[in-house]
Amino acid sequence: MAAGQKVAVYGAYGHTGRFVVAELEARGFVPVLSGRDAGKLRALAAHRPEADIRPAAADDAAALDRALAGTAALINCAGPFAATAGPVIEAALRAGLPYLDVAAELEANLDTFTRYADRARTAGALIVPAMAFYGGLGDLLATAAMGDWAAADEVDVAYALSSWHPTAGTRASGAVSRQRRGDARLVFTGGRLERRHDAQPSFTWPFPDPVGPSPVVGEFTMADVVTVPSHLAVPEVRTHMTVTAARHVTAPDTPAPVPADDHGRSAQTFLVDVVVRSGGRERRAVARGQDIYAVTAPLVVEAVDRVLTGRTRAVGVVSAGRAFDAPDFLHALTPHLSVELPAAGPGRLAG
Repeated sequence: MAAGQKVAVYGAYGHTGRFVVAELEARGFVPVLSGRDAGKLRALAAHRPEADIRPAAADDAAALDRALAGTAALINCAGPFAATAGPVIEAALRAGLPYLDVAAELEANLDTFTRYADRARTAGALIVPAMAFYGGLGDLLATAAMGDWAAADEVDVAYALSSWHPTAGTRASGAVSRQRRGDARLVFTGGRLERRHDAQPSFTWPFPDPVGPSPVVGEFTMADVVTVPSHLAVPEVRTHMTVTAARHVTAPDTPAPVPADDHGRSAQTFLVDVVVRSGGRERRAVARGQDIYAVTAPLVVEAVDRVLTGRTRAVGVVSAGRAFDAPDFLHALTPHLSVELPAAGPGRLAG
């Protein structure tokens, strides 16, 4: 365990950032609270008399350097990541710190892999983008499902959300992505990202229990199309979303998530169904849990713990499945998720 070490959390007062701070504290780390709004940082620290508050705007390099002084790692929770990832990564590189973020923005994650891969590898630095529900969890499940296969024909990541009440950060990040994308949508096919202008397909996906077969918006492209093919030899990666959740997140009047338990989690439930196919064979990995924002906290904090205790498999810009032992990582999340992974043979699942 790396308990007792200071971990900087940029965007600590945001919806997901608060879950991350609480999870760090529960794991024995000392969170250093940072972000551009000093007032929100003070409010977050109101019941934390020993809290270390270090305000810093993303475009203020000197303030970011002060915010990171004496810390062991950095978690960026501040979206839109198109605006924050670059300068915060630069600060982490200057400080010699591992950087992890919870970005779901497809374009921002592409930028991170494109801009920093060579520099991070040369410096021996570790940068893990999308260490979150979108991008990270699906990649871990796909990696675990691949197992001993060197390559596969296709990966489908299907999301069944009971609802999707977006946070203000999700809306802001989505607006930036739509602006950058224009009237096109992105799909990963033929081993590359392709811009399309046709309508998304719709069909029924055979989710396992307790969801069962449900209508989905096909090719509802999420960060998994960046993380999965970044290290797995798969030419087709598709992500799908249940119709109800897709409507919720795009509707302008859907309210923000509301706490429903003592941990601050919403009542939302999710099931992530990952199917990997190769030469007529099929393997499936499944994760079930509650609150897509809250579950990001144990994902990224488990990653920080593994980074700080030397349990990583690569340096440079790497996805969750490349950085960590995917089955072991997923089983470590059992207090927060139920996970079923392929057993000895394709189609069989082990809890």
